[in-house]
Amino acid sequence: MNEVIQMKRASRFAGPEEEDYSTRAAHVKTEEFSVFYGGFEAVKKVTCSFPESLVTAIIGPSGCGKSTLLRAINRMNDLIPSCRPGGKMIFSGEDIYCKNIDVVSLRMRVGMVFQKPNVFPKSIYDNIAYGPRLQGIRNRSQLDEIVESSLKQAAIWDEVKDRMTSNALGMSGGQQQRLCLARALAVKPEILLMDEPTSALDPKATTKIEDLIGQLRGQYTIIIVTHNMQQAARVSDLTAFMYEGNLVEFGPTRKLFTRPREKQTEDYITGRFG
Repeated sequence: MNEVIQMKRASRFAGPEEEDYSTRAAHVKTEEFSVFYGGFEAVKKVTCSFPESLVTAIIGPSGCGKSTLLRAINRMNDLIPSCRPGGKMIFSGEDIYCKNIDVVSLRMRVGMVFQKPNVFPKSIYDNIAYGPRLQGIRNRSQLDEIVESSLKQAAIWDEVKDRMTSNALGMSGGQQQRLCLARALAVKPEILLMDEPTSALDPKATTKIEDLIGQLRGQYTIIIVTHNMQQAARVSDLTAFMYEGNLVEFGPTRKLFTRPREKQTEDYITGRFG
């Protein structure tokens, strides 16, 4: 376990191990929540709470259901015809899978950054202004302010401020991912979902994204799926370990990595399987 203990000691952002996160208000929570692909249950009756203003990492081997659970929070799985939910996903006191939920409005409140940068084939400016325009904002000075503040939050303003009309496809991969983060922040979401946001990036770009997560902690509720356990240890307050669709263990990151309750968790984080 020494290696795991050392990587947690290197954590830059996570809160103290002793803090009782159970007293924090849940920003989103699941109750016996499942996700089915046809007859296959990819997420199996998961019950958990994601506290507001904290960073929660979801870890586990490939195919364990972690990305499926993440995408369920803003109903991205709706785009898969064979996919259907079970149980409840509660956000702001309301089950988001109720028929009267406005999915477009939900996705404005629950932003997402994907594994690979998915910039639009538009200018840098228009990429960031896209969401605010969908919200009905047309005033140029207001859009200018939103674009600048969002790019500053994503720590990329100084790199792009002199080429705002350039096509975003000409940016490096790391810059594109920070642009996607700025685009998500431009609509002022309450929750930010990140699905392995650094897996396609080099170490330098990865460090910049991790630094940004630390800077955004406390301003947003952040839920990040990562296959990189060192990354989970560095950036998160809480960690959920999933295996074969089940939530095996969920708790403070430092405690989970150094004194896991479940042997299955210990076996995974020490490299015995996965």
